Amino acid sequence: MMQRQECGPGPIETDYLVVGAGAAAMAFVDTLLDGSDASVVMADRRSRCGGHWNDAYPFVRLHQPTAWYGVPSRAVPDDDPDPAGFDRGATGAGVLDYFDRLMQERFLTSGRVRWLPGCEYRRGDDGSHRLVSTVDGSERTVHVRRKLVDATHARTEVPATHGPRYDVASGVDCVPPHRLPQHDRSHGRYVVVGSGKTGMDTVLWLLGQGVPAARIRWIMPRDAWLLDRANYRIGAEHFAQAMACTLGQLEAIAESASLSGLLASLESRGVLLRIDPAVEPTTYRCANVSHGELAELRRVQDVVRLGRVQRLENTRIVLERGTIDADPDALYVDCSAAALQPRPRVPVFDGDVVNLLLVSWCRPMFSAALIAHVENTVSDTTEKNALCAPVGIPERPADWLTMWDVTLANTGRWRQHPKVDAWVKSTRLNAVSTLLSGQVPADQDSLALIGRYPALARAAAANLPRLLATIGPQA
Repeated sequence: MMQRQECGPGPIETDYLVVGAGAAAMAFVDTLLDGSDASVVMADRRSRCGGHWNDAYPFVRLHQPTAWYGVPSRAVPDDDPDPAGFDRGATGAGVLDYFDRLMQERFLTSGRVRWLPGCEYRRGDDGSHRLVSTVDGSERTVHVRRKLVDATHARTEVPATHGPRYDVASGVDCVPPHRLPQHDRSHGRYVVVGSGKTGMDTVLWLLGQGVPAARIRWIMPRDAWLLDRANYRIGAEHFAQAMACTLGQLEAIAESASLSGLLASLESRGVLLRIDPAVEPTTYRCANVSHGELAELRRVQDVVRLGRVQRLENTRIVLERGTIDADPDALYVDCSAAALQPRPRVPVFDGDVVNLLLVSWCRPMFSAALIAHVENTVSDTTEKNALCAPVGIPERPADWLTMWDVTLANTGRWRQHPKVDAWVKSTRLNAVSTLLSGQVPADQDSLALIGRYPALARAAAANLPRLLATIGPQA
């Protein structure tokens, strides 16, 4: 059982105060410990580390490969294969146990980390750092010798903690996904509200429980471009496909003259997927899917594309662009929480504050760990921020490209800094390093794929500015 330390009484002194104990915070502290002798206080309003994983629905699994998740020093156990055969990663319960063990077995035993769950952070008018107990309201002052680390910018929303943003009339049965397994009766219709990862997982769970596709209605405010999970598996047997995906992205950037042409090229190369080939996606959020999942999702034919829900009533559903009839015996499953939030307009290194932001394409834990490594090895703030230019949170299809733009620029600067370059090449959180390290088959075809990379990277970099210039503010 993890030791609980209260917010009060008495002051605390520490080198770093880390506010938040989600995945990014854990990756930051893990890397900080390896590269410095600093002391750390970690505080979170939750009673357990792991952030939003504490509130996830019970059937959640990692969408990305487990091998690229977690902190640099310790891999996430992946001994519970996806029974549906969709190649999803570790279970939510497994991820929470991983973070618990990391805190107990690595952080606390180091003697340099103090863990304060159930504590809200407050900054005093005088600039002081205060922790307030969520249990009894007691306060504790923290004297921070080096930096405050803000690990709360992700502001991840899940349905269990963020209810519907639409009206639900009396008598309408509307539940978050985590209550589905305990729901005690069958319904004539199941209506899934939301088209993100949670919505997809919920549709798949219902189908997996034997609910006929004809009894599922899916309210899909926006269609999304999705990544093909098969392109991100590791191991020698998957090397050719994974490397071809990387090269295909560079080729698409190098050869395209417009955003629409780029997206079409990425789809033709198998980099991007969409649920309905006849509907042009209007969003991109880093979500990935397997072909097996895609086939299952396409079984649902009652898909409503009239914007977001405004109100649920017993006999009708009011949406942004119209009203449709509703089944009085419907169970609505609210999957409308926005998991990804816009990033704040602040630098990563901001005076005495370190902001944990994305600095690499769709890789929050790699980003947090890299920020810690830069904090450990670089002293000049201007240089630190140059190495860690923030990558925006994706929303539009155009963001696939704008994220790559910043990521490639950051990557170029990492290569020019020997210590950062060495860390990037060695960390298991770097997808490319994981793919290449000890995984490459020593055959001519594989070597030929690797040999194509430099020229394609140069061609993509040369065309990238022209391609970005074609993207308007609302592209």
